[in-house]
Parts: sequence; C-alpha cells; structure tokens
Amino acid sequence: MAHSAARPARRADARLNAEKIVQAAVSCLGRSAEASMNDIAQEAGVGRVTLYAHFPSREALVEATMIRLLTEGDEVLAAVDLTGDPRDGLRALMESGWLLIAQAASVLQAALAALPPGRVQELHAKPEQRIHDLIRRGQSLGVFRADIQADLLAGALHHLLHGAAADVAAGRLDPADAPHLVAELALAVCAVPQS
Repeated sequence: MAHSAARPARRADARLNAEKIVQAAVSCLGRSAEASMNDIAQEAGVGRVTLYAHFPSREALVEATMIRLLTEGDEVLAAVDLTGDPRDGLRALMESGWLLIAQAASVLQAALAALPPGRVQELHAKPEQRIHDLIRRGQSLGVFRADIQADLLAGALHHLLHGAAADVAAGRLDPADAPHLVAELALAVCAVPQS
C-alpha cells in the first residue's frame, strides 16, 4: 500500500519539477537567449540530473519554453474580439501581439538558434492563422487591400512586430510608443489605399 501511495507523490514531484524548470527557462531565456542549462537549473532550484531527466537537451527545453509562451499568448489573443470591423480587430490584435512579442523576443531568439529550420514557424501556425483569417475577412469586406495576398500581408505584419521588438531592444523605439505605432503601421500596410 505504501508503495502505490509513493508513486503518485513521485509523479506529482516530477510534474512540479518540470513546471519549475520551464518557468525558470522562461525567466532565464527571457533575459538572455544564451542562458545555459546550468543557469536554468539554478533558477529552478533543481540539479542538472533532474533537469536532464525532464529535458534531455537544450533544444527540448527551448521548444517546451516556446510552446508554453505560445500557449499563454494564444489565450490572450483568443480573447481579442475579431467579429466586428476588421480594422478594429487588427488594431487590437497587433497591440496584444506586440506585448507578447516584446515579452518573448529573447526566447524566440533562442528558439531560432536551437530548433531545426521551420520548427519555430510550425509552432507559430495557430497564432498566425488568426491574423490570416482576419486579413482574408477584411479583404472580402473591401476594407483591406486585395491586390496583395493575405499571406504576404500577414508576413509583413510578422516582420513589423519583430522589427519593433528589435528597435525597442536597441533603444531606437520607446516601449511605451510601440503598441500604438505597431497597430497604426499594420493598418497602413493592410488598409485599402486612399485614392
């Protein structure tokens, strides 16, 4: 009987350790894309053996960290109302997306360096689908330009978000100005040109 009671306790401890490790990775990689496995283990308060038991490589841990941030971000973006005017939806989505990108820029840099080519794009598929769908709806309503493919417009917005994050990190853009600027630039890119 004591043996079966010990198993759930060990599983609970293992889940708690894995959670602490991912949270520590979010924190450490958020500060520096080059954070080491030792840095993360120390922040999590676990030994290297425990860390590697859960995440056998830096790649596995970086991917788990990226998935965590994307899942949390998806919850935020899912709360954005996209049913009204697509321009309002785009503005709200870009402002929310900006905050998520700003918080995760260093983790994204680590993911781009550690994960196989294309994996980061695969992980972003769900959030990117939301913007693609909004652009297509705006195009069908005639408020977003249809002379450029929705995929290209979405790609331009992706680069806009990441470029703004790089500008903030380099001190060229005030973080307080970034959400509004990103939203306005997104509208300028997508809106039907005024004649």
